[in-house]
Amino acid sequence: MAGDDRRPSRGGASGEPSEWQVFFDHHAPGYLENEFTRNTAAEADLIVEALRVAPAGRLLDVGCGVGRHALELARRGFRVTGVDISEGMLEQGRRAAAALGLEVEWIRADAARFVAPRLFDGAYCLCEGAFGLLSAADDPLGHDRAILGGIHAALLPGGRLLLNCLNGMRQLRLYGPEDVAAGRFDPVNLTEFCDMEFDTPEGRRAVPVRERGYTPTELRLLLTVVGFEVEGLWGGTAGLPFRRPPELDEMELMALGVKSG
Repeated sequence: MAGDDRRPSRGGASGEPSEWQVFFDHHAPGYLENEFTRNTAAEADLIVEALRVAPAGRLLDVGCGVGRHALELARRGFRVTGVDISEGMLEQGRRAAAALGLEVEWIRADAARFVAPRLFDGAYCLCEGAFGLLSAADDPLGHDRAILGGIHAALLPGGRLLLNCLNGMRQLRLYGPEDVAAGRFDPVNLTEFCDMEFDTPEGRRAVPVRERGYTPTELRLLLTVVGFEVEGLWGGTAGLPFRRPPELDEMELMALGVKSG
């Protein structure tokens, strides 16, 4: 299906795109060259196991990027809607779907403002697709609470959400007072600051971005406040076993929430 612009992305007063949108629009053609994209089939197995949705069920992919999970799940018979802020990433997904003869619904939207067009049997938000990715104007907690609230509203009762995010425990062990003084890390909001670089016809360019991490307790609390019953919280770094205690210095955490009712 063709995508649409149900909700415009946040920008400044002149309507300019967010910093993450700018980066991903330029990074889209080379996104699948990243090492962490190599385990798509195994990650799709995990999604199917965790969400317990039968083939032909409706799945919502929040921060779908180029659609590597959405396309694999569509190939397995699921009806998938992919949401992403980056038109460049979505265009890569559309091209891949056409080449493979697969049908995915693509929607360009800011996940923090997304209103679902229908209810879904399950949802997932993986590989820092949206949750924790902050623009300069975003409130570090309000942004992610809005994403979870939108997903919660989009799920049928009993629907599950599989989510991962940066591991705040790792951040606290990685950064020191000198990083706080230099503006590289905000310990109050567990937020990292960095410049994301990409190539343009005019040369190398960078945009300043922020990304938020969570401690396990904090992630559980936020999911609960939004209305999810937390079924599990584990280490979530790609390539490592599922349903295991988080390691202090691994990159990501993973949570599984269920919409009650």
